[in-house]
Amino acid sequence: MSYLFESFSGWKAYCEAKNISLFDSVIEYEVVQKGNTEERIWDGLLKAYTVMREAVETGLKEEMNSRSGMINNGAKKVFHHPLTVLSPEFQKLISRALAAKEVNSCMGRVVAAPTAGASGILPGTLYTLQEIHGLSDRKILEGLLVGAGIALIIEEKASLAGAVGGCQAETGSAAAMAAGAIVHCLGGDVDQVFNAVAITIQCMLGLVCDPVAGLVEVPCVVRNASAAAIANSSAQIALAYVSAVIPVDECVEAMGEIGASMESRYKETAMGGLAATLTGQEIAKRVLIQDIEILPDETLPE
Repeated sequence: MSYLFESFSGWKAYCEAKNISLFDSVIEYEVVQKGNTEERIWDGLLKAYTVMREAVETGLKEEMNSRSGMINNGAKKVFHHPLTVLSPEFQKLISRALAAKEVNSCMGRVVAAPTAGASGILPGTLYTLQEIHGLSDRKILEGLLVGAGIALIIEEKASLAGAVGGCQAETGSAAAMAAGAIVHCLGGDVDQVFNAVAITIQCMLGLVCDPVAGLVEVPCVVRNASAAAIANSSAQIALAYVSAVIPVDECVEAMGEIGASMESRYKETAMGGLAATLTGQEIAKRVLIQDIEILPDETLPE
C-alpha cells in the first residue's frame, strides 16, 4: 500500500498515520506503484540532479545562441554583470535559472521538472541553495522527492501542462515544487512545506502561456528566473510560520479552475499575449522563413 497523492491534506494525514516523512512516502509510492527499488530511485535522483547541475554550468560556460536569435547568452550576461540588485547570491540564483533554461532552448540536455519549459527553476534554486547552506546531495535529493510529490498532486487536481492550464501550470508548478523542496531542505515541517506551495501558487495564478513564434524561448526563459525568485520568497515567508490563509488544496483547485476557463489562445497556441504582438508576429514570420525547406531541383515537377 502507498499513498496515491490525491490531495495535500491526505498526504499529510497519511504520513502522520504511518509516522514517515514526505519524501519517504514518495519512495514508497515509487516502489509499490512503479516497481522501482529504493536503491534505483536514489541512483536515478542523483543522475537527474547531476544533469540539472550540468545544465546550469553549461549555460554559464558555453555559447547559448538559439536558432531564432531570441536567446543570446543572457545567463552569462546576468551572472557577470558588476551591479547586483540585492546580493551576489540573488544574482547567481537568477542567472542559474536562466542558464539551465537556455540550455533547453538551445537544444541541450535538461531535466523536465516537471516540464522542459520550466526546466531552469529547480536547477537554479537547488544549486544555489546547496551552495549557500552547504547541503549534502542526499538532502537535495530528498527535496526533489518532496517536489515530485507536490507535482503529483498538482497533476491530479489541476495540470502541469501549459497547453492545458497556461504557464501557471508549468512555471507555477515548478516554482511550487522548488519552494516546497527549499523548505524541506532547510528543516521546515509539513505545514511550512505546504504553506510555501500555497503561497507560490497564489503568486502565479493566471499566468498565461504565450510563446513567441511557438518556441519555448520568449518569455519562457525569463519566467524561469522570476519563478525561481518567487519560489525563494515563498519559502522565506513559509519558514517564518506565515500562513497562506487559503489552504494549499484550495489553491491548486483554483489553479485548475483558472486553467479550465482560460481561452485557448493563452494556452501554448502562440495566438495571444506576447506572441500576438507586432514584434512577436514579425519574429514568427522570420522563424517560419528560416524553417522553410527548399526541395532539390531534381524533385521538382517538370
